[in-house]
Amino acid sequence: MSDSLPSETTPTDSEADGHSHAKQGLAKLALGAIGVVYGDIGTSPLYAMKEVFVGHHPLTVDQLHIFGVVSLMFWSLMLIVTLKYVLLILRADNNGEGGSLALLALIQRQSGHGKRWGPSLVILGVLATALFFGDCMITPAISVLSAVEGLSTVQAGFDSWVLPISIGIIVALFYLQSIGTARVGKVFGPIMLIYFITLAGLGVLNIVNRPDVLMALNPIWALRFAMNDGTLAFLALGSVVLCVTGAEALYADMGHFGRRPIQFAWAVPVLPALMLNYLGQGALLLDNPAAADNPFFFMASEDFRLPLVILSTMATVIASQAVITGAYSVVQQAVQLGLMPRIRIDHTSASEAGQIYIPVINWALLAMVLLLILGFKESSNLAAAYGIAVTGTMFITTCMMGVLFRRVWNWPLWVVAAFIGVFLMIDGLYFASNLTKVPDGGWFPLLVGILIFILLTTWARGRQLMIERLAEAAMPVKIFIQSAASSATRVPGTAVFMTSAADGVPHALLHNLKHNKVIHQRVILLTVKIADVPFVPEHKRVMQDDLGQGFHRVVLKFGFMQEPDVPVALKLVTKTCGGEFKMMDTSFFLARQTLLPSEKPGMALWREHLFAWMLRNAESAMEFFRLPTNRVVELGSQVEI
Repeated sequence: MSDSLPSETTPTDSEADGHSHAKQGLAKLALGAIGVVYGDIGTSPLYAMKEVFVGHHPLTVDQLHIFGVVSLMFWSLMLIVTLKYVLLILRADNNGEGGSLALLALIQRQSGHGKRWGPSLVILGVLATALFFGDCMITPAISVLSAVEGLSTVQAGFDSWVLPISIGIIVALFYLQSIGTARVGKVFGPIMLIYFITLAGLGVLNIVNRPDVLMALNPIWALRFAMNDGTLAFLALGSVVLCVTGAEALYADMGHFGRRPIQFAWAVPVLPALMLNYLGQGALLLDNPAAADNPFFFMASEDFRLPLVILSTMATVIASQAVITGAYSVVQQAVQLGLMPRIRIDHTSASEAGQIYIPVINWALLAMVLLLILGFKESSNLAAAYGIAVTGTMFITTCMMGVLFRRVWNWPLWVVAAFIGVFLMIDGLYFASNLTKVPDGGWFPLLVGILIFILLTTWARGRQLMIERLAEAAMPVKIFIQSAASSATRVPGTAVFMTSAADGVPHALLHNLKHNKVIHQRVILLTVKIADVPFVPEHKRVMQDDLGQGFHRVVLKFGFMQEPDVPVALKLVTKTCGGEFKMMDTSFFLARQTLLPSEKPGMALWREHLFAWMLRNAESAMEFFRLPTNRVVELGSQVEI
């Protein structure tokens, strides 16, 4: 923590610029959404049905169970994905952006920060973010493994090649992240469109042989399944929910494409293709129960299986790419909102702001994905770990929806209770079912979620304590100017002192005067604030105040999806701040605090040590704020929290 960190998230006008998608056209954006947004849920047919019948709680492959499972999948897609996410959650955009953190910021801004349920809401948002990272680790592993496992349906001798090929694909995927995906991403949409057409085609070919499988769309079959064997039906929910994995991506990726293209893509190619494929797998199992070992690939004839494996592998790589990109985006939001330390973020495209690459996250994800593949070895084993991360995030999103509906959208209480009650029951059943798989691998996302939750909350709390301690020792600006400005020696040039507080004298200024005995002719007290909207337009970027005797206070506002480039932003400062800024005549002074853990109340001692470690390893303020390296002076001090 230092004076140069962004200050606490502050509200700004809701009129801040969002995304403008109108110029690109609905069809083009919908095609892009098919390639990015629906990659994860689109690859679910590779393993969802297989896991239900031959997974950790296998079912007898007969008409009752086949119809019951297909019915559960259909109504899960309709209620959870279509109603909850596509029709309701997508309306909750934070100036074009979606995701748990964007939803949290939206609710806080629209309903006020001082509500008694505010801290609980923040905890829910942070917990959902923590579980999301567990999802980011499992998705590439289970998707690529399930696709490459299709080789065993081509020829039995290929079994030994599954792990090496999967590892090679994963390593290549993460290695190419630093290059950027702008060019390759243009072919994602067409490839996934071909993939979804293939899903639908395979489904239709098998439905024609057993058209009676269409009766499974009747919810009565799901009820019969539950009434026939309630315990087995409950356990099966842990695998059935795999058909909706990736639903959170619809909301998280909204900023890239907009609401209407995502809704259009779901309604036209994606939902029909998924349901036709699940029906087709059900039809296949009615005729050939032995195909339950890998129903997706057994739907195709032997001659078509190898091309299907190749196409499916490409689809899983695209799905993995979308999840990795989503992880970068969430990390960027978390850093800007003060939930993570400053971290190096590289921009891989000069024209597209969303094209970013975060080296430390990339290699950490690669290491965890490889450990998962080597540790679990089969997609069926990973399925046990997958469900908890997905259902946990969905349950938390439903809780946040309740606050949104009531406090922001002002829905009547009985309407909120009806909607949220239904979704909490559905999500709760799925989550409870997945908890039974904790010993079989479900412990992994829980462990990852707990560790990341501890890191995020420790940083946020430590940062808050640091700001409070620095504020306690701060001197009022007016008193400082009156006492020091007239007596100290003034030297030519501009000094910019960065501070996390919008009042008081920065510690760097006090240290500079103490040690160098001088004050520059123009002194800028600069604060960078990260607003709880994704984008702040340039005309609202700068707030400035003339303090007299060459002192000026400047506040720069950025959205949580924007890069805080201070030199570029200072060009927007008008002449009322003493004229334009010339970098060769400007020096930037930063305060770097060294944390001294103490027994003061605030955080447990072990968390203070953890916060100190995170502080030492954070990216320097010079790099984070894009300051010119030859114009920066750092002054150190020590502080106890």
